[in-house]
Amino acid sequence: MRFLFASDSFKGTLSSERIIELLTASAVKVFPDCKTLGVPIADGGEGTVNAVITVTKGEKRKVWVHGPLMEMTESFYGVFHGDCAIIEMAAASGLPMVPPEKRNPLNTTTYGTGELIRDALEHGYRKISIAIGGSATNDGGMGAMRALGIRFLDKEGNELEGIGADLEKVADIDITGLHPGAAEAEFTVMCDVNNPLTGPDGAAYTFGRQKGGTPEILDELEAGMKNYAAVILDKLGRDAAQIPGAGAAGGLGAALCVFLHAGLKSGIETVLDLIDFDGLLEGTDLVVTGEGRMDWQSAFGKVPSGIGQRCRAKNVPAVAIVGGMGTGAEKIYEFGVESIIPTINGAMDIDEAMERAEELYSSGAERMFRMLRIGMGLNPYQIL
Repeated sequence: MRFLFASDSFKGTLSSERIIELLTASAVKVFPDCKTLGVPIADGGEGTVNAVITVTKGEKRKVWVHGPLMEMTESFYGVFHGDCAIIEMAAASGLPMVPPEKRNPLNTTTYGTGELIRDALEHGYRKISIAIGGSATNDGGMGAMRALGIRFLDKEGNELEGIGADLEKVADIDITGLHPGAAEAEFTVMCDVNNPLTGPDGAAYTFGRQKGGTPEILDELEAGMKNYAAVILDKLGRDAAQIPGAGAAGGLGAALCVFLHAGLKSGIETVLDLIDFDGLLEGTDLVVTGEGRMDWQSAFGKVPSGIGQRCRAKNVPAVAIVGGMGTGAEKIYEFGVESIIPTINGAMDIDEAMERAEELYSSGAERMFRMLRIGMGLNPYQIL
């Protein structure tokens, strides 16, 4: 019996790595002779770099960059397979890096994310994947591109800093200084939203409020983003407003596509490809995946749906152990996950559940393996 463990973390309680340890202990307890393999998994958000470099035996490079408010901060990205790099933009331009009282998307920048990309290029990495979830920014990616040598100019020809407030000031774009390594590189944007750059579903109105935007600020950002898109169309001939996913990370998606010719791809699909998940499935009898809370959204770009679909294609059964179930959780059955096992075993509030996370997870895992053992001995003809 060979088990493959590939679960997302339970945010705030259990890391993907700790879940592997708990699953392994429970599996061996019920199936003493089983073989297990655990791979940490993330869907393009926090933990993506660690997940990829753990499986690929890569390493983490630490880099000093400018944060969302241009403060110096230590960041990182992952490198593996010789010429591959993986970047989490949240590690340089993420919302948690900005104190709540200072959150204002007019003032934040993706400059630090551009510095991570530049460092990767300067060290010879030419296959670069960029996870763009969790941003504090709404600068259209100008900050990141400025760090790579592109200049955004106002009507007087002055170079702009590359913050959200500069969107409405852009009158010209000079791409002649773009880092030469960019033309040699292949960029993949890990993105699970299709939001456009502008409009009611665009970067400002969809994501700006959580970054500190008031209605007035959002209106200003939307007007600025429309100006930014118009200048890109006029100067470069690219209609950024029509690119699906351009509004992700406050418009960073647009900049990566327009200036670096990046391709957009599902975060979980990118991770699974990078770690050769299909190869790991060979000889596997059961995959155990999961996440902290499963609901209808889990079927769309989350770890369990990505895992489930890969398992279904290889005829390997998959089950999910989850912290809790919400409305529509059962939709995951359509995506290759055969069963859902909640760890909660009684009435309790969220604080108690989080405090007892390890105990509850171990109990749920053992229950699942015991049920599997019973099922293996059942005669289907007797049941019928």
